[in-house]
Amino acid sequence: MLNLSFNFIKKTIRNIFPFYKNRELKFIFNLLHQGFPKEKVVARFVGGCVRKYLSGEKIDDIDVATILTVDEIKDRLSKTNLKVIDTGLEHGTITVISKKFKLEITTLRKDIKTDGRHAIIKYTDDWQLDSERRDFTINAIYLDINGKIFDPQMGTTDLKNKNVKFIGDPQKRIEEDYLRIIRFIRFKIMYDLRVEKTTIDAIKQNLDGIKQISKERVLIELYKILELKGFLNINESSDLKEIFRIIFPEFLYIDRLKRFKKVYNLPHIDRDILLAVLLIDNKANHEYFFHKYKISKKIQIYLEKISLNLKKLESNRNFFYLDLLKNIYKNGKNHMMALNLINYSTNSKITSSEFSKLLKNILKSKVPKFHINGDYLKRNGMKEGTSLGKVLTTIEDEWIENRFKISNNRVKELIKLYSN
Repeated sequence: MLNLSFNFIKKTIRNIFPFYKNRELKFIFNLLHQGFPKEKVVARFVGGCVRKYLSGEKIDDIDVATILTVDEIKDRLSKTNLKVIDTGLEHGTITVISKKFKLEITTLRKDIKTDGRHAIIKYTDDWQLDSERRDFTINAIYLDINGKIFDPQMGTTDLKNKNVKFIGDPQKRIEEDYLRIIRFIRFKIMYDLRVEKTTIDAIKQNLDGIKQISKERVLIELYKILELKGFLNINESSDLKEIFRIIFPEFLYIDRLKRFKKVYNLPHIDRDILLAVLLIDNKANHEYFFHKYKISKKIQIYLEKISLNLKKLESNRNFFYLDLLKNIYKNGKNHMMALNLINYSTNSKITSSEFSKLLKNILKSKVPKFHINGDYLKRNGMKEGTSLGKVLTTIEDEWIENRFKISNNRVKELIKLYSN
């Protein structure tokens, strides 16, 4: 009840104080408008920020479309404290960072030629033409600094009906940029899992085109999909599930999400846990994923550790019981909670009550603290050097294996042993 009230208050505040009334944004828009008649529309918000504003969602990054060229934008902002970064000059885009916002400002453009990966563009001052080159109707809604909507593709109607629809012919839109197939999956998961037959047919005919897209671009979109709460429902749409599996064949275990969602009740998806659920098996399936997408070292280490501990779980029945505290000490509570969740998702023999009981045990466990350090060893006759680290590790390992107990005499024995 408290959470519902808090969400209601936040939504009310957003309605009373819409983002476009912010002073910083007004300041930037006024600079862009300099030298033009009052009635001329020089810049408008577009894309995700408008879509989220109309849906009552939290707005993060802001996209702005303008009739100005990059040089004209930079000239107008040059005498301010705003940070301007050249992030996409070839596309007519710069990034502007103020105290509260990050804005992507892009010159209106139309596509002259496309090849499924890149587009040859021409700058324009025609808002209609700019809208026609965008992917979905819900991403072609414009909003000026006074809150007036410009909606040439009827995107507001589709947004209200949660309808993700390509602008114009889906076949043509997809052939312009094959990444739009994956973006379509993402937006359908966000709003509605139902897919029109004509769109599905166009997607299936062009799936090979994704091979032309760089793995880096595909991975960025994949991560965005996995971070959506709605992704847990992908099994409810046979069409989206089929397309997703064709694009990402390494995700062999999508059906595990049926169990995963029964016990996962956090407000945000932990992407790395989800990767483990979808990938890990006894055949090192996750290693193929590493190789294919050149995954960051941090994620590799995380998944390898999960894989290793899942194997230990299979061979050691005490891993989550008699050895629970020992494994919490070695791996940390967060890792053990994740492991419990992944183990439940991958093992149909585990009941939800067993999962919940183990989760409670992990949460209430008090992690012991190892009080012996290098200074202690030196005070007791140990000399500085490589053996100091070895004896410290030996003492800690023995302390752990002995249920976090070790006598002073035993510590002195080990110091003497390594000092000789």
